Amino acid sequence: MTELPKKTKVNKKDGQLLIRISIAERDEFIHLCDTLDTSAARELRKFIRSFIKKNQSADTPTKE
Repeated sequence: MTELPKKTKVNKKDGQLLIRISIAERDEFIHLCDTLDTSAARELRKFIRSFIKKNQSADTPTKE
């Protein structure tokens, strides 16, 4: 049998970012995310994308 090529996700999330914050801030953030029916990871990714877009200089090519 011939092997089919494995499908890869176009927008694969394969990187990690470790941050240290106070337990109280973490718990409040998690609680707010739960209240808003979203995940902490989703909100952090959204923030990072927004931050990059806002602060990216005009001469820096966008990586897509």
